[in-house]
Amino acid sequence: MKSYKELIAYQKGYQLCLKVYKTTTNYPKQEIYGLVSQMRRAAVSIPSNIAEGYRRKTRKAYTQFLRIALGSCSELETQISLSKDLGFIGAKDYRVLYELQVEVTKLLIKLIASLEK
Repeated sequence: MKSYKELIAYQKGYQLCLKVYKTTTNYPKQEIYGLVSQMRRAAVSIPSNIAEGYRRKTRKAYTQFLRIALGSCSELETQISLSKDLGFIGAKDYRVLYELQVEVTKLLIKLIASLEK
């Protein structure tokens, strides 16, 4: 593999990040420094840590960055649910974000497992 950009986990993580940014533009203004900021940071962390880890020279370091990305997925899962329960997003946006987040989580778990063999 020539680049981290070829990884499905990176591609899906990047898509998730874009969707989070687009979706959070419609949140209430009072959430700009609260939930919006938290969601965006968690979302950006996912593809960023996949990319940074890929460039590391050791498998151990790469795996550690993938675990950080996985942790960000977990944070984002909670924030997506909060967004729905607070009425900031509807059922359709929730479903899209949640399903993509679950997919990225599964991809990261598989990637980590493959590197730990």
